[in-house]
This record gives sequence, structure tokens and C-alpha cells, in this order.
Amino acid sequence: MPAKALPRKVLYAALGGDLVIACIKFTAAGITGSSAMLSEGVHSLVDSTNELLLLYGTHRANKPPDSSHPFGYGRELYFWSFIVALLVLGLGAGMALYEGITHLLNPAPMKRVLMNYVVLAGSFLCESASWWVAFKTFRETKGDQGYFAAFLESKDPSTFIVLFEDSAAMLGLVIAGTGIALAQALSAPRIDGIASIAIGLLLAVSSILLARETKGLLIGEAAHPRVRESILRIAREDPDVCGVNGVLTVQMGPNQVIASLSAEFQDGLNTGQIERCVARIEAAIKRAHPNVRTLFVKPQTGETWRRQIAELTAPHPDKSTDSASK
Repeated sequence: MPAKALPRKVLYAALGGDLVIACIKFTAAGITGSSAMLSEGVHSLVDSTNELLLLYGTHRANKPPDSSHPFGYGRELYFWSFIVALLVLGLGAGMALYEGITHLLNPAPMKRVLMNYVVLAGSFLCESASWWVAFKTFRETKGDQGYFAAFLESKDPSTFIVLFEDSAAMLGLVIAGTGIALAQALSAPRIDGIASIAIGLLLAVSSILLARETKGLLIGEAAHPRVRESILRIAREDPDVCGVNGVLTVQMGPNQVIASLSAEFQDGLNTGQIERCVARIEAAIKRAHPNVRTLFVKPQTGETWRRQIAELTAPHPDKSTDSASK
């Protein structure tokens, strides 16, 4: 089975931990003057904002359909998840890189370095606890998929965003601790700035990966292949169906799929019999896949289906080419 959505407790756990850690990191950065610690404070603050946006997106995605959005608001979560990816890049990575470069140009020795180590160790414990909650829940809900496959095929961005953020946060803490230790041991404050730049690059890579995954969901991905195969199998099993041509699906939200099924019915069926057949297929599919909220069944021949698919997948001529031909 595909991975299910992570419960909100994972987001709340991550939010609470990041808010506390951000306050502690900013305090330590102000006292010690560490560039890497300040970057880590910005990192945790951005993560906290991200969790708030994901919670808001989850709330909006659960709104029922209405006349202006007949298929619901599921893609609200995808939109806010994409905003999260941009925030990680714009605020998290941007501020860390700026702070690191500034510290390289104007290096200053750190004060009360021991406080940095205490804060980093405490932050790592908090981040580890948050990461473990997210990882444990993800492991329980990913079904029989491998971890990487579940990440790539997940239709709920909160599933991979929380794990990504917590993993990046722990790696960032290791980078910050290493930079601070080397800067102190070698009496080279510029290393602290280099650590801040490394944290910025880490956040930039994370944001690019997050944006890549959420972009596909935002513009409209097909449902999981197993869902499509199951829909076709259920339709073929109905005795009044003589052939199933194919199915098109769109993932409208983490728990919402729209499907359009093309099928050929037995000759001699009247309108009422076809309607009852369609009702049986729809009921069976929704029992097997409650996430399939809307199903359209279109009677058509295989030749018509193949022609329509060819038209959908055919490259569209460039407008400039059209204009030139005119």
C-alpha cells in the first residue's frame, strides 16, 4: 500500500521543539557571537514557520467541496508546502549564507564558547526526539514500500517535509558544532563563518529537493500506480464490461483522487443496465480506495481511447511556429 498521511501530532511535536530551540539558539548566539549558532537559530525559526504553514495548509485542505471548488481544496496543502520550500531557500539558506560571508569578512572571536556546546547538545536531543516521532510514524504508515520509494511516491508533503527538516536540522547542528570546535581549537574565527556557509548550502539543497517533490504534486500528479491498476482490475471483473481501455487519475490532495475510466460494455445492454453497471463499479472502487472521491466512467471503444491518449500526449506546436506559418 502507498504511504498514508502523517497525523498532525508529528507537526505539533516538530513545531513545539523548533520554537524552544530557536529561542535558545538566538540567546546563545547573542551571548557568544557565534555566526554558526545564529544561522542555526534562523534555521529553527524557519522550520517553526514551516510547521505553522503546513498545519494551516492541512486545515484548508480538509474544507468540503463547494460551488467554486467542486473537487475540494486538497491542493491547498500542496501550495503551502511549495511556499515552505521557498522559505527554506529564501530565509533559511539566504540568511545563513549572508551571515557566514559577513563573518568571513569581519571575523570576531567567540565568547563563552562552552554555552554553544551546551545549546548544541540540548538542541540535538530535542531534534532527535522530534525526528524519531516523525520517523516512527512514517515507518508505521508507509506500508510495504521501501523508505526511499515511499518518500518519492508520497502524496502528502508533510510526510517528507518534517523528516527532511529534522534530518537537515540534526546535520546542521553537527556542522555548527564542528565549525565552532575548529574555530576555538585553531584560534581561527573564520571557520565559524565557513560553518555558517555550509549550513546555508545544506538548506539550499534541502529546499531544492522539497520544491522538486512538491511541484509535481502542485501541478497535478497521477495517483499511485497500484491505485490505477486496482481500478482497472475492479472494472474488468464486472460481468457487463467486455473491455477496459484505461484510466486517467489526478491526485487532488493527500486523500483525494479523481479518476476517469474508459470502458466498453457488453452489446445489447440498455441504458438502465449500463447505469447499474457503472454504479457497481463505482461502489466497488470506493470500497477498495476511499480516497477516490470522484469517478467518471466513459463508454467508448478502444480505438477512440487510443486516439484521445495520442492527442493528449502529442507535442503541441510552438506558438511562434504557428505565427510564422500564418
